[in-house]
Amino acid sequence: MMSIPCSVYIVTLNCGAWLEATLNSVRDFAEVIILDSGSTDTTYAIAQSFPNVRISHQDWQGYAGQKSLALAQCQYDWVLNLDGDEVLSPELKKEIEQTIQANQIDALITPINDVFLGVPNSKHTKKHAKVRFFRKSKGHYDLENKVHENVIVDGQSVRAEGDIYHYGESSIFVKVEKNNQYSELKAQEKFQKGKSPSILKLICIMPLMFVKSYFFRRNFLNGWRGFVGSMINAFYAFLKEAKLFEKRSYNKRDSKY
Repeated sequence: MMSIPCSVYIVTLNCGAWLEATLNSVRDFAEVIILDSGSTDTTYAIAQSFPNVRISHQDWQGYAGQKSLALAQCQYDWVLNLDGDEVLSPELKKEIEQTIQANQIDALITPINDVFLGVPNSKHTKKHAKVRFFRKSKGHYDLENKVHENVIVDGQSVRAEGDIYHYGESSIFVKVEKNNQYSELKAQEKFQKGKSPSILKLICIMPLMFVKSYFFRRNFLNGWRGFVGSMINAFYAFLKEAKLFEKRSYNKRDSKY
């Protein structure tokens, strides 16, 4: 069987719990580039057991910076980005093969199916989607984005049918911890760009985001997990605005001295 002429690039840090499933899902791809930022678990041993994988160390450069460096190592015209806790679905793999063969578009916008507390979303839940598969020559990252980095594509993108399964939110503790970290980075990014916080947004953002997540994105179809996840998503939105207020407050206080 011929390998799929596409480079997969992944940035990792202690992803041993999921990495074997991740790499099994892309074992038919021509090459897999892993840029690791200091794993102390089984990440290296797992990576080195796959013949199409090349793993190397890179001190952490931020999400967009790290992925840009991994992307630069890719040798093929088509590239696919996965995180170390994500698995490519067979349906999306087939779409990728068909897209390469047809050679008519420049990217696929891929739905991300969050497997929260070990259970995938209902097929009727509205999923977040990002460009994860694209022509290397047509895509790049905005290095000013500290978190939720997106590939910017100069060309035609089409939404894919198949999913990428995201397994990292394995517990409420992990999801809350990630949101605390991400909200700090996002608030810092907004502060550095000179954005001002809003008291109206601070008051309204949490109930509005809960309604968006639970009803509009149809997380109510995921039972109690959907309710808990929507509450955490709403609190994440609140944290970003609250931390922007915090940073402005500290900045004003420091400027007095």
